[in-house]
Amino acid sequence: MHEQYQPREIEAAAQSHWDSQKSFEVSEQTGKDTFYCLSMFPYPSGKLHMGHVRNYTIGDVIARYQRMQGKNVLQPMGWDAFGMPAENAAMKNKVAPAKWTYENIDYMRTQLKSLGLAVDWTREVTTCKPDYYRWEQWLFTRLYEKGVIYRKNGTVNWDPVDQTVLANEQVIDGRGWRSGALIEKREIPMYYFKITAYADELLESLDELDGWPEQVKTMQRNWIGKSRGMEISFPYDVTSIGSEGAMKVFTTRPDTLMGATYVAVAAEHPLATLAARNNPELQAFIDECKRGGVAEADIATQEKKGLATSLRVRHPLTGELLPVWVANYVLMNYGEGAVMAVPAHDERDFAFATKYDLPIKAVVRTSAGDETPAPWNDTYGEHGELINSGEFDGLDFDGAFDAMEVALQKKGFGQARTQFRLRDWGI
Repeated sequence: MHEQYQPREIEAAAQSHWDSQKSFEVSEQTGKDTFYCLSMFPYPSGKLHMGHVRNYTIGDVIARYQRMQGKNVLQPMGWDAFGMPAENAAMKNKVAPAKWTYENIDYMRTQLKSLGLAVDWTREVTTCKPDYYRWEQWLFTRLYEKGVIYRKNGTVNWDPVDQTVLANEQVIDGRGWRSGALIEKREIPMYYFKITAYADELLESLDELDGWPEQVKTMQRNWIGKSRGMEISFPYDVTSIGSEGAMKVFTTRPDTLMGATYVAVAAEHPLATLAARNNPELQAFIDECKRGGVAEADIATQEKKGLATSLRVRHPLTGELLPVWVANYVLMNYGEGAVMAVPAHDERDFAFATKYDLPIKAVVRTSAGDETPAPWNDTYGEHGELINSGEFDGLDFDGAFDAMEVALQKKGFGQARTQFRLRDWGI
């Protein structure tokens, strides 16, 4: 026996034995427990890096452990070979995309096999081959026929260089992670998976997950984000807007409705488009907003900026005219792409109103008192007894919620509904 580990000799012998014995090829075995261990398929970029080694080693440890428990374990491997990266790489290297992709797969397959992973290579798949993607198409069409997948316009992160959509996580400091190009917000036709139809079921089923850390389950509850609130319509001011209609918002704080002093819409909102006609300054601001990301986390931390418009909407209960602003902190893909701004009791609205010298009207008595002087104090967002709210004065949050709903329903301008932070998944 060698005093030192001889990887070339020992690993080659072990792998040769596994190959000859077909140790990791899997077939159905009646009566034996099964385990499926799938790691994310690699993109055939040309060569493995240490991230691949780390990822597939973790999966391999799990697969081998389950096999040692006597289970029939399937650990497959495949290649995520579709998309713009292959086309861009092919153009850069002046070769056909198929040639580039398949040559990379051959090279990386050899590298992966040298790691000695417990993979059943007889089940290898390549996503750009018809024998694979025909089943993706089959599944997609069935889901579409069932209404689980639907089509609508959506706002996305658009990489103008790669000419593709990027996930929020692929946008770094406003630039595409691969191309480095400044990202634009663009509205395009998209297909969506109706995951929100299962939101309640997903939420309730968390309690049935035995052995899951409570911290993880709490994160999932927050991600699903069930909240009860009010859908409120602010009627258009026909004189300034030119037509009848209403701007809808969703709020979890209908108790503060009497403190609304302006409304704000996203850059992609129809009212923003209308207001930008013959207004180059506003159009330039809208274009600037569209170059930003669409992630809530990014919006929350960026500087709050906006521009006033000449448009007005009416307060649904008082009839008071409220100015319409276009603001960079309003997301088109959240709620209705518009917010009723109550600066006295919302930190974002407070910062915006303070910056642009907009009215701030306190309508909730908090532990800080009846006023909300600068700087912002977190107590301003507390629930409490209503003040400066006319007939609703003296009501607590629950009482005000119900009373506001009754008043809005009488006018046809609102109703309570449940909303989820969870969004339907873009495909």
